[in-house]
Amino acid sequence: MKRIVIFASGSGTNAENLIKFFHNSDNVSVIQVLTNNPHAKVLERAKNLKVSALSFNKVAFIETDDVLNILKSSKPDLIILAGFLWKFPEHILNAFPNKVINVHPALLPKYGGKGMYGINVHKAIIANKETETGITIHYVNEHYDEGAIIFQAKCDVFPSDSSNDVAEKIHKLEMEHFPKVVEKLLNE
Repeated sequence: MKRIVIFASGSGTNAENLIKFFHNSDNVSVIQVLTNNPHAKVLERAKNLKVSALSFNKVAFIETDDVLNILKSSKPDLIILAGFLWKFPEHILNAFPNKVINVHPALLPKYGGKGMYGINVHKAIIANKETETGITIHYVNEHYDEGAIIFQAKCDVFPSDSSNDVAEKIHKLEMEHFPKVVEKLLNE
């Protein structure tokens, strides 16, 4: 059985989608959700789907091995960042080489880096009059949004689109592609 741990910071729609996608799988299981936000809606979503969920603080994540030790005891085959807003620390990346992936709401290398998440990305897309955008699923390294690209999917951006319209299109791409790419990675 392949084991997934998901990190999320907010509402958790991608986490919920992944949990539901693998719910009846015989060979993949989402075993835990971890969040840096004790008020994140992802905690409630995980609980409702009967998946263990914990929140942690910056000290436990960066300055000590608390989160690393939780991960070591969970033995994940893949760690998935799904709307997780903190930079992943090197000591955890070193313990799980090529096992940490992220979904980014733009076509990297464009619109990546510190502060480029969620609606910030979509507003920049609109401000720069881009004609297309999309999602990038990539490995996580020590730099924001610079890990090797695994998969990209594109969508059109029309002159009449608002940043919320773009957000909706990106959300659809994430819901459609993210679980399938995760499944493919775990089967390789």
